[in-house]
Amino acid sequence: MNRTFLMTLRGFALLTALMIGSALAFAAKEPEQSGDRKSPRPNILLIIGDDIGLDATTEMYPGLIDGLVKQYGPSGRNHANYKMIDGHPASTPALNSLARGGMRFSQTWVNTFCSPTRTSIITGLYSVKTGVLDYLGYLSQNHHSFVRDLKEKGGYSTAIFGKWHIAGLGQYPGMKPKEAGFDLFRGNLHGGVQTYHEWDYHIQDSSDSPDKYRTEKAPIRSLPGIAPTTYAPVVKTADAIDWITEQEKTNPDKPWFAWFAFNLSHISGQQMPNPMIIPNADTMDEKSRKEMEACMGPDGKFGSANVGSCSSEALMRAMTNSMDTMIGLLLNTVDKLDKNTYVIYLGDNGTWMFGEKREFIDNLYITRRGRSKGTVYESGVRVSMAIRGPGIKAGSQSDEWVNGVDLFSTLLELAGLDVPKTVPNRDGKGTEAIDSVSFTPILFKGATNLRDPNKGYMLAETVNPVSTIKPNLKQVGARNKTYKLICDENPETANCTFYNLVDDPLEEYPLAKPQSCDNYKNGTWTTADPSWHFCRLHEVIVKESFLGQPDYVKQTVPQQPMAKKPFPKRPAQPQ
Repeated sequence: MNRTFLMTLRGFALLTALMIGSALAFAAKEPEQSGDRKSPRPNILLIIGDDIGLDATTEMYPGLIDGLVKQYGPSGRNHANYKMIDGHPASTPALNSLARGGMRFSQTWVNTFCSPTRTSIITGLYSVKTGVLDYLGYLSQNHHSFVRDLKEKGGYSTAIFGKWHIAGLGQYPGMKPKEAGFDLFRGNLHGGVQTYHEWDYHIQDSSDSPDKYRTEKAPIRSLPGIAPTTYAPVVKTADAIDWITEQEKTNPDKPWFAWFAFNLSHISGQQMPNPMIIPNADTMDEKSRKEMEACMGPDGKFGSANVGSCSSEALMRAMTNSMDTMIGLLLNTVDKLDKNTYVIYLGDNGTWMFGEKREFIDNLYITRRGRSKGTVYESGVRVSMAIRGPGIKAGSQSDEWVNGVDLFSTLLELAGLDVPKTVPNRDGKGTEAIDSVSFTPILFKGATNLRDPNKGYMLAETVNPVSTIKPNLKQVGARNKTYKLICDENPETANCTFYNLVDDPLEEYPLAKPQSCDNYKNGTWTTADPSWHFCRLHEVIVKESFLGQPDYVKQTVPQQPMAKKPFPKRPAQPQ
């Protein structure tokens, strides 16, 4: 054979081997991909619901309610009020479809308020490290944001639409979207909107420096099948669809990340006569419209706070269904444009159950008052989460215990990027080990026990400012795979309540507490003894949460005082 030809053949073989080796090395880092996209990195759409706990969205979890009724009913614990479990969730056909199309997670924890959950997602840190323990706190600009990694290391276009609630409340001294790495922000920086039809439209784009934003009047937008309106969910959904469509049109080979955060189903700030609304009729399905028509009477009106005789629970269902309609339109857009997209839905905290016209839980839980949003009971921290996308088995479910903080690592891994082990702390003078644990092994390999089932833990922490939600409450919840401990204020064992979440997921039957933890410390007890778990979780709360650090609150990022009018009037000049 010709020597020149042999050399050429060997060179080609070597080049081919190098190319295959590089591809395999990259593939080892990337989740399985599909679709026509030329870029190896997938798009990512993160959708966050507001004040929507698992109770409102149980239709996403077929068999969940039936199983709990059996567990607490006559053939199980025979709880006197077990019939309350089978209640009235919202109609959520789009979320149900999302769950069927990918993996639903049944044991997802977040924080008890909006801003602590969002700051944990973006930093990969529990609240004790971010300093954001309630809805008045704000994130320091010293913190690291995974969005910046997506943009700077992954080449992503980045945008956020809707609610921010990371920079503060009413005033916004904390980290703003462009400071976090977003190219574009259109939505509202506040924790809620003044009204759902008249609200401050905040913008950060290429014309704004990262620490500045503009305030405009809410624009009129429309969507397929939905009339022109200033209704906040429609405006924000239209903005998101326009941006995603533009990304796919102008630069189809560049991946994008969109953070879409609804205000639904949060109460409004200045809406009268009711802080909730009957949503625009064309944003609800037939089931929800009929429920509103049956209760609104002659005084009620679609698209307004004139709710007639509709109960708080019914309004919660209607507003959640309105959100679901918008999610359906977002999913339709993604399906048409680029299937190489991961779509994630997550609730930001539990459903509200405190105060006049603020009692919304009507499903799943038995004990409702004194719990829910603002507390670390399951009704305050357990939410729905579902993820679909390339390589994720449709119709699958994971019962592994995961946390919203885990999205920090998971999203970076979905993008094929390295996850940092440490990040800057809130004053920028040191570092913190991240608390986030990627659950991509669950998504693609069916892995279990990403956290040690006994010594591993998840935290939920809360400080309640003076408000209708348990004033001045300081509370921490810690759990492992099976057990959960809740401690209030001073974390002495007398102030703690102990549960087995497998036997009692609705927290109706507290377990006995050991008189001391001496047998835990000297190694007499093993993990087969519930008392071992009590002492382990108590140790976590004392050592790892803010309750075990008496001077902690004084050292956190300064909180804003609660203003008499937390929703400021629109400024005359852009801020």
